[in-house]
Amino acid sequence: MTTAVLGIESRGVLRFSRWDALLIGLAAVHGLALAAWPAIPIIAIGIWWNSNTIAHNFIHRPFFRRPLLNLVFSCYLSVLLGIPQALWRDRHLAHHAGMKWRLHVSGRLAMETSLVLSLWTTLAAWYPGFFLRAYVPGYFIGLGLCALQGYYEHAHGATSHYGWIYNALCFNDGYHVEHHANPGVHWTRLTERLKPDAHTSAWPALVRWLDSFSLETLEKLVLRSPGLQRFVLKSHHRAFCALLPQMPPIRRAVVVGGGLFPRTALILRDVLPSAQIVVIDSSPENLTIARSLIANVEFVNHRYVPGEFGDCDLLVIPLAFKGDRAAIYEHPPSCAVLIHDWMWRRRGTGRLVSAALLKRMNLVLQ
Repeated sequence: MTTAVLGIESRGVLRFSRWDALLIGLAAVHGLALAAWPAIPIIAIGIWWNSNTIAHNFIHRPFFRRPLLNLVFSCYLSVLLGIPQALWRDRHLAHHAGMKWRLHVSGRLAMETSLVLSLWTTLAAWYPGFFLRAYVPGYFIGLGLCALQGYYEHAHGATSHYGWIYNALCFNDGYHVEHHANPGVHWTRLTERLKPDAHTSAWPALVRWLDSFSLETLEKLVLRSPGLQRFVLKSHHRAFCALLPQMPPIRRAVVVGGGLFPRTALILRDVLPSAQIVVIDSSPENLTIARSLIANVEFVNHRYVPGEFGDCDLLVIPLAFKGDRAAIYEHPPSCAVLIHDWMWRRRGTGRLVSAALLKRMNLVLQ
């Protein structure tokens, strides 16, 4: 009998998919990394990453056909992470069932707990400095990261994140709404179960607290720092110039929401000195600040509506745009549209602005 996932049949040792061999191999690499670099960051990040990827997928779909191999792998993960996997499994499945978790003592839990305690006792006895100064802090930081991940995955109900970088590194862990709707579906098939009405976030769960910081607040921070202004202008200028040869001749450019710190207008004025530049912003206060930073630009106090100002040669959409960004990608409202987006959202022809800013520019043409 065979089981096929993503068209790859699993025979023999593996139960569901040959892709699970990748997770098994990475669990081994995790152990080697800990042995080679037993430092706080490796311990903490390893606990967080493995618990939410390898161990998590193993809970829902044990990798091996033979129960003994699954038991051995579960014991290995218990020692590797310092978390008895029987305990982790019971807590997690109670979470999916919407039930309050209660401790269930079993032979497997006793065995895995004994292995973890044996590891801790050995480290404390033979390597007390490492145990107290590296392992213990790294362990609790890792548990804290797991708690932060779990909180923000459900802070506003189950929330998905579709960024390709995170989902490549974490094996589709971002498809969280889809996972809750189909907890028994193998991780390779979650992309087939997209929920059109899913609650989503632009941020992976671990950094989703950034949603509490408005982009306008960050812009005001940039305004207070000449150094940050130079960095932001330089990085945006480099990305814009890389895309400029692919744009049509630009006689009129419209910049949406560029009032507070008009970096795009400043760059356009430098690169296209003869072009007419229009800045649209719904905030009169922002436009007042912009007028003090750049001249020879038309300022319009207006909330942009897609479809307006379609007579321009270039339309620039900001990262903070509140509207149907997907519709603009699908149906560009002007000859060329330059869309500021998160760096994991690749559309059209794009250039990275800065990894530090987590930002890129995407160019789409009509």
